[in-house]
Amino acid sequence: MSDNTFGESKETTPAAAPAAAAAPTMGNWERDTLEKLVFATVREQRATRRWGIFFKMTFLGLAFFGLWAFFDFDFTGSDGEALGRHTALIEIEGSIESDGSGSADVVIPSLNKAFADAGSVAVVLRINSPGGSPVQAGNIVDEILRLKQAYPNKPVYVVVDEICASGGYYIAAAADKIFVNKASIVGSVGVLMDGFGFTGTMEKLGVERRLLTAGENKGFLDPFSPQSDKHKAHAQAMLNEIHQQFISVVRTGRGKRLKETPETFSGLFWSGAKAVEMGLADGFGTVETTARDVVKAEDIVDYTAHEGLPERVLKKFGASVGAGMVNTLGPSARPALR
Repeated sequence: MSDNTFGESKETTPAAAPAAAAAPTMGNWERDTLEKLVFATVREQRATRRWGIFFKMTFLGLAFFGLWAFFDFDFTGSDGEALGRHTALIEIEGSIESDGSGSADVVIPSLNKAFADAGSVAVVLRINSPGGSPVQAGNIVDEILRLKQAYPNKPVYVVVDEICASGGYYIAAAADKIFVNKASIVGSVGVLMDGFGFTGTMEKLGVERRLLTAGENKGFLDPFSPQSDKHKAHAQAMLNEIHQQFISVVRTGRGKRLKETPETFSGLFWSGAKAVEMGLADGFGTVETTARDVVKAEDIVDYTAHEGLPERVLKKFGASVGAGMVNTLGPSARPALR
């Protein structure tokens, strides 16, 4: 019996040897796999940190650029000594509205910088505008007249590009001289208030207008209500008043140079060549020729306030609540020089 026991022991010993030999191999495979997983995790963490640093640096760069654009930092210097003797240029492009590049809030700071610079010997306004708000144009004119008194030795010239009509010409009339191209569009000294009436269409469609007001004139010029003679007369009186303000600015600015006719203030516009004949302009020229031949300072420095990053972002992703409320009134609620 003891022999059988020892015999069984001898038979099982050789079979156990391969399993014992395979155990270390299996342990090495697990260790290698674990190391690979650890190294992969480390590499992934490093890549994540690198991307995190990249995005943080990008964000800081954009934040710095945004601050630079918002505060309009001038790293080149804009004092008279640095710029030397030069002609100051300010561009008024597009409609003259409260929320555009031709608004008083944009143009007036540029005017102040241009006049205050000791190196500027004259200010040239290059205008390419069909007109717009009489309020914005009037504010710009008032500031030009104030600055001309404060800096009597710095003349103001206007150079007309494609068009200088209505509100654009309202501003131009405040200049000492106006230069045009022979094919420019100039004039349109008038005021309008436009809109639509839908009462007939509503009757055909069977739509009833239900307008409740506190104050008998609160529904003034409502496009969905019939136009009363009283409201029409009131609107016309207001337009006539603003028109006379426009005429006064032109007469004062142009003086004896203006060859006034019954058509001058009728709202018509003319070519640049005809405008010179009528005294609405003084001659032909560009910004360059005005700087070289009239101002005698060929170096031109642009003082135009251009839109920065914050303004572009705000305009892209948000709208002004005030502007939205005004727009709901429709175009008929606002007089316009255009």
